[in-house]
Amino acid sequence: MKVGVLSDTHDRLPTFQRAVALFRRLKVDAIFHAGDYVAPFAGKLLGPEALGNTPLHCVYGNNDGEKAGLKKVLPGIVDGPLRTKLGGKTIVMHHWIDSLRPADLAGADVVITGHTHEVVTETRDGKLFLNPGECCGWVSGRCTVALLDLTTLKAEVVEVRG
Repeated sequence: MKVGVLSDTHDRLPTFQRAVALFRRLKVDAIFHAGDYVAPFAGKLLGPEALGNTPLHCVYGNNDGEKAGLKKVLPGIVDGPLRTKLGGKTIVMHHWIDSLRPADLAGADVVITGHTHEVVTETRDGKLFLNPGECCGWVSGRCTVALLDLTTLKAEVVEVRG
């Protein structure tokens, strides 16, 4: 099962659109967004009309001030942590890794975070910790997303040209 993972899109529509197009082209089975869309107009890129039947899992980030507007375009958005089971794996997602407590991590196979704008793909204590970096590229200059294979628990970080 292939999953598209992104975070920290920060209203940069060209790279956000390219990331979504990449996920569509690769026919990912689900998309996870770890927060910081910023404005509802950006969130629309992941709305039901844009993704069709592709399941979306999403959490708020610290720069998502217009929560009511985002909730209108992304009805499934929640404050973290989000915990879900997909492809036989338990996935926990939160914008901030520092906000995750040991109880949140218990039983997780994959931990998805954002916030730092830094790519992380490492296994610790039998869990894959994944931060896809920043889709916006505002901080690092690199616009990145991740492709997660839930069968192998391997993640590939892909640069999205903006």
